[in-house]
Order: sequence, then C-alpha cells, then structure tokens
Amino acid sequence: MYKVYISLSQRKPKYSATRRLHLKSKLLKKAASMLVAESEEKKHEKERAVNECFPPLKLSGLSVQELQDLCRELHHKIDVVDETRYDMELKVARNEKEIHTLTQKISDLKGVKRPNLKRVKKTTEDMLGACTDTSKLMKADFKANLKTVKKEEEKREEVTDWRKNVEAMSGMEGRKKLFDAGQ
Repeated sequence: MYKVYISLSQRKPKYSATRRLHLKSKLLKKAASMLVAESEEKKHEKERAVNECFPPLKLSGLSVQELQDLCRELHHKIDVVDETRYDMELKVARNEKEIHTLTQKISDLKGVKRPNLKRVKKTTEDMLGACTDTSKLMKADFKANLKTVKKEEEKREEVTDWRKNVEAMSGMEGRKKLFDAGQ
C-alpha cells in the first residue's frame, strides 16, 4: 500500500476567491443586521426597565396639594438616587486606586521600575500657546523663527612668492604697509 503526501501549499482551496468574497460580504451584512437588532433590543429593554421602575405620571385631575406632595416625593427619590450614585462613584474611585497600587506592586516584584520623570518648567506663554491653534502652527514651523546669520567671507591675501614679499616688507616702508593693513 502506497501513501501519497500532498503538501499544504499544493492543496487547492475548497472555495474560489469570488465565492469566499461573496460569503464574506453576506456574513458582514448579517452581522450588521444583527448589531442593529441588538441595539434596538437594548433600547426597548431600557425603556421597559424605566417604565417598570417609574410608571408614567398621571397629573390630570390632581389638586394643588396633591401636585405638591407628588413633587416632594419625586425630589426625595432624586436625592436617594444621587446618594447611591455618589456612593458608587466613591467605590469605583477606591477600587481604581487599589488596582493601581496593586499593579505597581506587581511591577516592583517583577523588577521593572519606571524612571522618575523630570519636571519641566513651562512659561505662561507656552501654557497659553497650548490652548490656541495658531501657536501650534507657529511652533510647527520652528525654522522660520530662527535668526539667520550670514557668514562674512574672510579676507584672504593672495598667496604669492614669499621671497618677493620679504623684499617688499623690508625696511620702514614694509612696517608702515603692515600697520596700515591692520587698521
């Protein structure tokens, strides 16, 4: 009995490229429709929960005293909800702080320490400049703000034969020429 081995690169795909593209597009359409249906379902669920907890108010036929009592009840409910929200916010902040400290402890145990950052002094112009868009544009073109320095070309004396120069500079006339050239 002979066994024939075919490498993976020689094997033909089950579906052609056009068929795969067609299937992919159908899957994407189905996923999009499912996302829309899910969002609608969440919206209806939210409305149902709100209507269940807080039935719609019937204000018709109520006297002034009954309306005032209803307002007091609603204000009391609002206060209770605000207290619970505040308590939950504190719990979340405490948990986040604890998570942060635990992650720092883990990183310290691993031996990877963050370097301490250096403070950088910012001028008020830099702080105000960060708020405006025009300053960002100006900072982007930092080469425009640099001073341009033109290099003066050095006066170069013509290189001549040094023997002729020695004869011309000998005596008082040569020293006078050097003195005049220096000024």
